[in-house]
Amino acid sequence: MKKQETKTEEKIIDASGRTLGRVASEVAMSLMGKTQTNFERNKYSGLPVKVLNASKLRITAKKLAEIYHTRYSGIPGGLRILLGSQTAEKKGYKELIRLATYQMLPKNKLRREMMKNLKIED
Repeated sequence: MKKQETKTEEKIIDASGRTLGRVASEVAMSLMGKTQTNFERNKYSGLPVKVLNASKLRITAKKLAEIYHTRYSGIPGGLRILLGSQTAEKKGYKELIRLATYQMLPKNKLRREMMKNLKIED
């Protein structure tokens, strides 16, 4: 079966002056397709999303110290807990938006396809 080729335009979200969670939830809703009338839960029906001005995200130092994400290497004792401040200085705010959006998407086989349609620019 071939995928249906449809002409879809890209949704552009400006992150300047907005908080991390509000940007990530808007991105997740658009990637899932819940903002469209032809939403289907079992198929990818979302739009490609481009986030602009990720470096101008409004986030406090206290919030960066609170948030964290984990990385597991697969070996016993290989769980790494990384703070948001470490991620922000090492990889930038782009990675924080990507991780927050990833956690807001449904945990199923469509999540990887949805994340492929996310582009984040500084």
